[in-house]
Amino acid sequence: MGLLARLKSDAKRWRTALILLLVAAIAIAFHSVWAIGALLTIIFAVASWEAIALFGYRGNLRLWCASAVAWLAAIFYPRPIEVVALAILVLAAIVALDQKRDLKVALPILYPTAPMLFLFSLYTDFGIGAYIWLLAITLSCDAGAYYAGKALGKTPFSPSSPNKTIEGVAGGITAAAIFGTIAGVIAPFSIGFWTILAITIACAIASVFGDLFESYLKRKAQVKDSGSILPGHGGALDRIDGYLFAAPVLLFALRLVAD
Repeated sequence: MGLLARLKSDAKRWRTALILLLVAAIAIAFHSVWAIGALLTIIFAVASWEAIALFGYRGNLRLWCASAVAWLAAIFYPRPIEVVALAILVLAAIVALDQKRDLKVALPILYPTAPMLFLFSLYTDFGIGAYIWLLAITLSCDAGAYYAGKALGKTPFSPSSPNKTIEGVAGGITAAAIFGTIAGVIAPFSIGFWTILAITIACAIASVFGDLFESYLKRKAQVKDSGSILPGHGGALDRIDGYLFAAPVLLFALRLVAD
């Protein structure tokens, strides 16, 4: 199938992607912690519900509420990740008190709660430029991997996701290295070109493994998608999985090198 034919067959996927980009653009245009916090809270509400199902607790409202309380407490606290650590300790204490529960109840705090708090901290610490950079990296990596894989993919990448190929991964990282680096150069950070390129590639690789990890969870749960809220994409986790791994890497790198 040629590129134009492939693009036409993916029309639903592109329509959904454009709507999501518009929503992100509106939140970015407001450029306030309240707008970003509200958007991430909505995404978290859906993604955490999907994750709870993937972990084998489908429909567990109490576990979802516990995750939601941890999320809301964290975004109003100066150091969100400390809340995650406290929430895990609380859950560990509950498991120790009542052995009927399994430590797996802490998994929704680790994923997606913790990485989404890294995503929130990325904005509060480094502003909208960091988000635009992250968007450019992850979107170009996702699109590059998808179309390179369709056109050139032959060599399997991992049994966790049989449809992913090394050629697709290479195409995604290459696309991210180009478009992500351009965004990083434009972003308002006093960082050298080669450092920007290295950070971009590191985030692109993290994004690939974010996608792979969610594929692993879906394979274990024996489902095709994490949900059905996004036509052509599946669930919220299907759309943000790359960001959940790339955001902590970018936050770490910026704290290390940014002025």
